[in-house]
Amino acid sequence: QVQLVESGGGLVQAGGSLRLTCAASGRTFSNYGMGWFRQAPGKEREFVAAINWRGGITYYAGSVKGRFTISRDNAKNRVYLQMNSLKPEDTAVYYCAAAVSGGSLSYTPGYDYWGQGTQVTVSS
Repeated sequence: QVQLVESGGGLVQAGGSLRLTCAASGRTFSNYGMGWFRQAPGKEREFVAAINWRGGITYYAGSVKGRFTISRDNAKNRVYLQMNSLKPEDTAVYYCAAAVSGGSLSYTPGYDYWGQGTQVTVSS
């Protein structure tokens, strides 16, 4: 079992920045990849970014590439999402997820555990 708790969401103006944190507990954190997804009202959950177990390989959705940065600290069992140059279309509930079974990091089915989500709202 893996427990994931997101924090750091909030309300920010367009062009601003937020840093999301996901705290993991349970199984050995450094053994699996982690990802961030988001879901806007009326839309399906979509991939945002992912990072492999060691932190050396990252993946990004085209819509956030160059603006968002995913990172992890295995000593602290944390994964982060630094979001810069935020846009109103980034407004969504953001979820972190753990790919414990080694699934594909770019797709929702690759993940076994999910957090409860944190709301990010970007005003224009």
